[in-house]
Parts: sequence; structure tokens; C-alpha cells
Amino acid sequence: MSKKVPHRLYLSEEQMPKQWYNLRADMPNKPEPMLNPATLEPLKEEDLYPIFCEELARQEMDNTTRYIDIPEEIQDFYKMYRPSPLIRAYNLEKTLNTPAKIYYKFEGNNTSGSHKLNSAIAQAYYAKKQGLKGLTTETGAGQWGTALSEACAYYNLDLTVYMVKVSYEQKPFRKTVMETFGAQVIPSPSNTTKVGSEILEKDPNTGGSLGCAISEAVEKAVTTPGYRYVLGSVLNQVLLHQSIIGLESKIALEMLDEYPDIVIGCAGGGSNLGGLIAPFMQDKLTGKASPRIVAVEPVSCPSLTRGRYVYDFCDTGKVTPLAKMYTLGSNFIPSPDHAGGLRYHGMAPIISKLYHDGYLEAVAVEQTKVFEAAVMFAKQETILPAPESAHAIRVAIDEAIKCRETGEAKTILFGLTGTGYFDMTAYNSYLSNTMKTYIPSDEDLERGFSQIPKVDL
Repeated sequence: MSKKVPHRLYLSEEQMPKQWYNLRADMPNKPEPMLNPATLEPLKEEDLYPIFCEELARQEMDNTTRYIDIPEEIQDFYKMYRPSPLIRAYNLEKTLNTPAKIYYKFEGNNTSGSHKLNSAIAQAYYAKKQGLKGLTTETGAGQWGTALSEACAYYNLDLTVYMVKVSYEQKPFRKTVMETFGAQVIPSPSNTTKVGSEILEKDPNTGGSLGCAISEAVEKAVTTPGYRYVLGSVLNQVLLHQSIIGLESKIALEMLDEYPDIVIGCAGGGSNLGGLIAPFMQDKLTGKASPRIVAVEPVSCPSLTRGRYVYDFCDTGKVTPLAKMYTLGSNFIPSPDHAGGLRYHGMAPIISKLYHDGYLEAVAVEQTKVFEAAVMFAKQETILPAPESAHAIRVAIDEAIKCRETGEAKTILFGLTGTGYFDMTAYNSYLSNTMKTYIPSDEDLERGFSQIPKVDL
């Protein structure tokens, strides 16, 4: 008979990781280099200095350093809301009548309501250390913008946030929280930038996209002295900072004498997924273990399951470097009916490469089924999950049901990236049976693919 483990397990401050883990160091095939959009030559570290803080540019390009020390000041900030709990979903297991053991790492115990603060504070720290005046960024559902607002307030940095217009309209209180921390929040696309004005001229009624918002944020940063741009997902540096999630998870599971058979994370740009899977993927790459690793994305924005693995711009305005990634095309804009987050047109180069090389799986799920899982989880575990997180919950439930059918007592770990308390419009849509699931046709996707630049390397 297996021993009873606590519902919630917290590490002590002394057990918290003191280093981030750089997954690229153990990848036999590294992600392809980013390209200069003007020359199509591989970027050098110094090419990124006009956009990113210098230390962040260094981390972005580092493919070899396995562990990078977390500065003591960041460690001290982490201790205000970390370690986050590893929770055993006993009630969900009972409801599903499954022999599976379901664990989730809950990242919602901070005002941003998500894992995003793990990287936001690191990026703000390096900006302050460099002597910068302010930062610019984009945000979709609002978690990243909120997290960065908190971090910039802590370091007394100015912050301009370009928020995807459809989310800006659906989640007005996210804007209020960001403004509470001192950020300026602008619905994107806007007339405050050249690229935003051009996008609006072509489509005045567009609901915007993360690609649009990135273009505006980058333009604002490179044209404002003392400012730099920061991003909440996709980049190598962000996945590095988010490795704290997986490192804590692994330590906690080891304390319980457990190891996951399946690791499941939602996938938009790749920050939560990359952070959660990092140490388990390390075991897989080095032959120590072989867990199944599953990326879950929405059918409305299926970059891994239906995208192309090519070089593409990271933004709609085509001002950023090109990255080799799974992409739907930088001008792809999800339907306004899609309320579940995870809207980015591409996927992190690290995740894309691992998926391309067969180290992880990907599945796309329908929005209504995602919210069905979210409601079930909330009723059993008392946490209202973010719609993004509910994608992982959906597949965790499906895997637990498979275990019930086969009798296999597998150990499942998924990432609960945050809370859904600002997503009431989406929950109301589901509960009132007005929610739709948008599935792009091949023709819809082809319009995005047709704009992908032709890069022959």
C-alpha cells in the first residue's frame, strides 16, 4: 500500500534552487541561431544590445553553460512568493476513479496570478543593474503585463505595455492592476507607433495579436533613449528563468520518492512548458529516465500540431530577428471567439527543436472541452484555473481516464500556471453555452503560411 503524501508540499527556503538550468546545454542538437532581419546572417550577441539588456542578450545566446547562478537579490524576491506548492489532486483522482497519481505545480500565489513573475523580476533586475530608465513589452491575456508591472514597480522602472486589443476589451481589470503598479497600458494595435498605425490602416477593426503588440513594443523601445524591450515567453532567456518551476517540482517529487511518467504543460509561446519540463527533459536527453512530455495547445492557434518548422519573424510588423520555430505565420491572428489564451503564432525555438527531434509530443484541444475540464477541476480542487492552465488540465484528466481504463497507476505532473479570476467573461461564455470553438481551416492557415519569408540556409 502506497504511503499517504501531503496534499501540499512546500520546499524550505534552504531547499530552493540557487541556479537556473539552461536546457540547451544538454540538447544534442541546439536550436538554430536567430537571424538578422536585414542581412539574414546569424545574430551576434552585440546585435541584440539595442533591443535587450546586455546580460539578457548574453543569456539568450548561451548554448553551453548548464547552470547559471540566480543573483542573490532575485533569490530574495523569489522568497516573497516561492517556493510554490506541489499539490496532490486527491479529490480529482477520486472523482475520476483513477489509479493514477495526479500532481500539479501551482504558480498562482502572487498578484500576477501566474508563473510570469519568475522571469519578470529577473529581466527588471538586469535592466536596473544596467542603469536603464524603463522597459516596454506586450501582453496578451495580461498575466505577463501584470507580472512585469510588479517587477518594474519594485525597481522603480517606467513601463509601457501594449496589450492585445481583444484582451484589453475582454479583461479591463487586468489593465487596472497594471496601472495600479504604475504601468502605462495601450491597446494594440494603436496609433502611438508607426507599425501600429500601418496595421490599423490595413484593418481598422482588427482585434490585434501578440505579433502586433510585439512590433509596437520593440519600436517604442528602440526609439526611446534609456529603454529596452522585454518578452514574457518564447525567448531562450525566459525559459531559463522559468526552469525554477521544474527544478522545484523535481526536488519535491524526490522528497516523496516519486517521478512522473507523464509531464504535461500548456503551450502558447513556451515559457511555462519549458520551465516545467526542464529537469525532466534533462533526464530524457541524458538517458537517466524517459518520461512522456506533452505540450497542449488550442486548436484555435495550433502552431506545433499544424504549423511549419521554418524561419519566421517573431512579430507581425517584421521588425524583430527571425527565429527557427513552429509557426503559423507572423500575420496569423486567432479568431476573437478564442478566449483561452495561448494566442502566439509561433513556439519557442527550444520547444520547437525538441518537438521536431521527437523528444516531446503535442496535442491540440478544443476550447469548450478545455473549459469543461476547468470547471471540473475548480469544483474538486477549489482553485479556479487560468484558461491557459486548463489546457494542461484537460489532457491530465484524459490521461487519468486512460489509466482507469487500463488499470495503470501512472504518475502525472502538470503545470497549473495561474488563476482565472480575470477570465470571467470566458467562464460566463462557457456556462451560458455561448462559447464557440474556432478551428482554422487549411485555407485560413495558408494565408499565414504565404507570408512566411523564404530563408534558404
